[in-house]
Amino acid sequence: MRPVMPVRRARGRLLRLVLNRPLALAVGVLLMIPAVWLLLDDFAWESGVTDGVALLLLATGAAVAWTGLTGRRGDWVDSDGGAG
Repeated sequence: MRPVMPVRRARGRLLRLVLNRPLALAVGVLLMIPAVWLLLDDFAWESGVTDGVALLLLATGAAVAWTGLTGRRGDWVDSDGGAG
């Protein structure tokens, strides 16, 4: 097995997750809840690493939830509006 295959499988799973709107919204919210909790509360065991992980979780959760809310859009818009 080539080392690229796990990356492709992970990418495929992420794409399937994002294209399923209700699941994307749920997973996005589930990622944001612990991130907000870590950012708002002050724990004795916190460090810069936990703050970075919390920000990463929050940004990823927000992006996935936003995609779940707004849906899929095209990559480009034709300026002429014609088909060819």
